[in-house]
Amino acid sequence: MPARIDPEQRRQQVIEAAFRLVVEEGVEGVSLRKVADESGLNIGSVRHYFDGHSDLLSAAAEEAGDRMGRRLSAHPTEGLRGLTGEAALDALQALVETVMPIDAARRDEAIVVVELVMASRTKPIFATMSMRMASDLGAVLREALDVLGVAESDVAAAQLAAVIGGLTTDAVTPHGALSIDRLRTVLRAHLRMLLGSV
Repeated sequence: MPARIDPEQRRQQVIEAAFRLVVEEGVEGVSLRKVADESGLNIGSVRHYFDGHSDLLSAAAEEAGDRMGRRLSAHPTEGLRGLTGEAALDALQALVETVMPIDAARRDEAIVVVELVMASRTKPIFATMSMRMASDLGAVLREALDVLGVAESDVAAAQLAAVIGGLTTDAVTPHGALSIDRLRTVLRAHLRMLLGSV
């Protein structure tokens, strides 16, 4: 008797294949045929789980966001309460680095997110996802800065989100060819400036 196929596990297999292809080839390099080949399935199986190319790419981006979210949840903002000086700086940097490309896994996630955010400029189907990711990150940053007592936390959070976006883009593209060490140094300098008034 053939083994029973877990539909959620099979769907995840397809998402992981799409995720890897976005990292390797960018959004434009991903097709249902390539995803089928990458996942070891036939194209009919891929179509069974996803309505098409855009649906599959959205799922890959959601996967990246979910991974980042799981890491963020391991650094609850309440854990920052009462911290000052270098301890506050270390804890805030650890929280922010959960969504930054400081290792191979986070680099891949950042590439997928950057690809889909850029695609959202011309492909409205990705706009809602892109705005939700930005909103979720902004909310976490505001909450963290509030807990640390940073004045005008919404402006500070917007600045920090812009720094995260810029450093991430420079780390995963030839634009800045930013090394991990340089990324962490620049990030730390910005966080030190944000916390300087606390």
